[in-house]
Amino acid sequence: MTSNLTDLLNVGRAVARRFERIGITRADQLAGQDPLDLYERMSAAAGEREDPCLLDTIMSAVRQAEGGPALPWWHYTPERKRLLARTGES
Repeated sequence: MTSNLTDLLNVGRAVARRFERIGITRADQLAGQDPLDLYERMSAAAGEREDPCLLDTIMSAVRQAEGGPALPWWHYTPERKRLLARTGES
């Protein structure tokens, strides 16, 4: 497992900066994290609701940090939509 956030598929410099704003500076820190919680923390740090597609990227990064396959972010879109529908968000 890499320790550099930008070595994860779908995590470029902009997303890495979002992770860093909430205290995540290494890829291994993502293992065991709740993607929705990370998304909410990123939104709070930004002072506005982040684009929901960012949650897809976060899901991808967390799964990869946990040893899962490196999949494109859009692979997680259906899961994100189901998750947000359960929470009453879109």
